[in-house]
Amino acid sequence: MTAPAHEPAMTLGRFAAETFAASGIKVAFTVPGESFLGLLDALPGAGIRVVATRHEGAAGFMAAAYGSLTGRPALCLVTRAVGAANLGIGLHAARADSAPLVAVVGGVRRSLRGREAFQEADIEGSVGRLAKWAGDVSEPPAFPDALREALKHALSGRPGPVVLTVPEDVFDEPPGEGLSVTPQRGIRTLQPDVSSVRGILHLLAGGRSPVILAGAGVLRSNASSDLVRLAETLSIPVIAAWRRPDVFPNDHAYYLGMTGLGAPPTVAERLLGADSLLVIGCRLNEIASFEYSIPAPGTRWAHVDLEPRTAMAGLQAPEIALAADAGAFIRVARDLLLGGVLEAAAVDARRAAIADDRAAFLASSDVVEEPWEGPGVHPGRVIETLGRLLGPETILTTDAGNFASWAARGYRFRRPGTFLGPTSGAMGYALPAALAAAVARPGRQVVALAGDGGFAMTMAELETAVRERLPVIVLVFDNRRYGTIRAHQEERGAGQGIGTELGAIDFAGVAEALGAAGFRVERDDEFEDALTSALKARRPAVIQLQLDRRWLSIDQRADKPAEVALPVQPPEAMEAGEDAEALEAAVEAPEPPAPEEVPAPAPDGAPPDGAPDEAPPDEAPPDEAPPDEAPHPDEPEPATPDEVPAPDESLPALVSDHERLDGQAPASERSEPVSTEEPTAVAPEG
Repeated sequence: MTAPAHEPAMTLGRFAAETFAASGIKVAFTVPGESFLGLLDALPGAGIRVVATRHEGAAGFMAAAYGSLTGRPALCLVTRAVGAANLGIGLHAARADSAPLVAVVGGVRRSLRGREAFQEADIEGSVGRLAKWAGDVSEPPAFPDALREALKHALSGRPGPVVLTVPEDVFDEPPGEGLSVTPQRGIRTLQPDVSSVRGILHLLAGGRSPVILAGAGVLRSNASSDLVRLAETLSIPVIAAWRRPDVFPNDHAYYLGMTGLGAPPTVAERLLGADSLLVIGCRLNEIASFEYSIPAPGTRWAHVDLEPRTAMAGLQAPEIALAADAGAFIRVARDLLLGGVLEAAAVDARRAAIADDRAAFLASSDVVEEPWEGPGVHPGRVIETLGRLLGPETILTTDAGNFASWAARGYRFRRPGTFLGPTSGAMGYALPAALAAAVARPGRQVVALAGDGGFAMTMAELETAVRERLPVIVLVFDNRRYGTIRAHQEERGAGQGIGTELGAIDFAGVAEALGAAGFRVERDDEFEDALTSALKARRPAVIQLQLDRRWLSIDQRADKPAEVALPVQPPEAMEAGEDAEALEAAVEAPEPPAPEEVPAPAPDGAPPDGAPDEAPPDEAPPDEAPPDEAPHPDEPEPATPDEVPAPDESLPALVSDHERLDGQAPASERSEPVSTEEPTAVAPEG
C-alpha cells in the first residue's frame, strides 16, 4: 500500500502563493534568488506557472505586457538590490501602461537588516518610487495585511505595479492562528453619474466636427465593440490613443488613425479641427496630445477616465471630467441614446465629413513608395506583407524605435487585444512582451517587431521561448544603428553618427544557436518566403531584415548616399584578414532614385488590404493548414470596410435644434493565401 503524499507544512510563503492564486494570478516571471525560495517553491502547488527568464528587466516587461493584455496581474519575483534594480525598467513600463503587476522582492534576513548585509538596499525608497505603491514587511505578523494591501493597489482605480519587499526568513515562518486564504479583488469603480453622461452626449451631439479619442481604458473594460456602436449611433469618428491602435477596428469607416509618433499629419489636423471632443480611457500625456496641443483652444471637450485629471497640467479644463470606467460610461450612454441622435441633415453632413476624413487618412497612410528600387529591405514592404499574410487574431508586439512608425501607419488592426507596445518608450520590450502574449493567449500567433538595437538588449530571452515552447516570431529591422537617436542627430545637423552607429550581429545565427529558427532577408522579394517558413515552423523564429539604411523613419531619410546593412562576415573571412570597414567602403552605393509622385490610394469601397481569417490553433497538426477562425467574442458583425454605416433612425432624437448647447442648427484588404508549398529558408552565410 502506497503511503499518502506528505502535505507540506503551511508557511507564510505557501500562504502567499495560495492567496495569489485565489486572487486570479496564474503566472510568475522570475530570475530565481535564494532570498525568496520559500515563496517560489510553493507556487506550482498553488497552480501558478513559473517562467524563469534570463534577466529581471525582461521578467518585468513580461509581467507588464501580461497585465496590459489580460487585465490581471502577473507575479514578478526578484532578489534584493541587484534584482530589484534590474526590475526597475519593467516597473516603469507597467506604470506608463497602467498595467497591474505584483513584484515581490526577497530581502535580507531580519537579523541582518541595517548592517550593510550582502545586496541590502532600501527597495521601497529607490525602485519602489517607480511603482504605484511600495511596502516593506518588517515582521511575520505584518505580512498578510501587506499582501492584501499590495493586491488592492495593483487592481484598484488606475491599475499599476506594486512592490512588496519581504525578508528571506519571513517566508518560512508559520502563519498566525486563524489565518485563512481569502481572494483579494480590486475596488470596483462606481458607475458613472447619469446626468454627467447625458451632458457629454449633448456636448457631442451639438458639435459640427466632433471626435472621440479612445485609449487603453476602453480595452481594459472590454468595450471596443460597444465603442463601435456608440460611434455609429452618434456618427462620430474615432482616433486611437498612442500605441492603442487595436481599440477600434482599423478597417472601419469611422477610424481615422492613431496619435503620437508615426501618426500621419491628418490625425493632428483632425483633432485640432474638432469643435467637440470626447477623451475616453486615455491620459492626455505628452505623446498622446501632440505635446499638449490637444485639445485646441476653443474646443469643447469632456474627459472620461479612472483618473481624469492625470497628466493634464497646462491643458484647458474639460467642461465635464468624469471619473468612471470607460466601458461603464459607454454602456450607460447607449442606454440613454436608445437609437438615433441626430436629424437627417446633421447625419448626412457628418457622414460626408467622415468619408472625406477617412479618404485623407488613407491617402496619408501609404507606407511604400511606388516604384521602389532602393537597396536592401524596405520596411513598408514588410508591413504590407504582414497585412496580407497574418490573420486578424494575430498579436503584434513592438519595441521602441523609429522602425515602428511603418507599422503604426500601415498595419490594420481589426480585433481588440491584438497589440502590445511600450508607452514608456523602453527598448527591449518586444520579445518579452511577445512571450507574455504567448503565455496569456496559447494558440494565438504572436509576432514581435524590433530594431537591432532594442532586440539585442533582450535577445537572450529566445532561449526562454525555446524552453517554454512559445512559438513567437521576431522580425529584426536591422540597420546597424540606434536609428531614433541618429534621426535626432540629423535634425540637429550633426550627421556624423557619434555613438549611434553599431556593428553587425548575425541575429539569425544567434537564433539558431539558441534553438530557434533563423532566417536572413536582404531583398524585399525574400521576405514572404521567410515569413511563410517561420509560420510553418511552429517554434520560435527570428527573421533578420537587412534594411535600406537611408530610412531613419517613415518621414525622414538620411542625406548621405544609400547604404545597405552588410551581411555578417563569416569567422573565416575575419581570420583571413578581411577588414569589415574596407569591405563596406568598397560597396558602391547607388544614387537615390528620383522622387516620384505617390499614386493616390484606391477610393473607399475598393477591396482593402486585409488578411486571411486564419491563425494556427493549438490543436491543429503541424502538417495541416489551420481552420478558419471564429469571430472574436468582443467584436460585432463588421460592416463592409470603409462603408459609412447608417445610424439607427427608428428611435427618437435626443437633441433637437433648440436644445443645442451652441445655439446652432444641426449641420452636421482581400489577401493572398499563405502558400502550402514548403519554401526554401534563407540560410545564414558562412
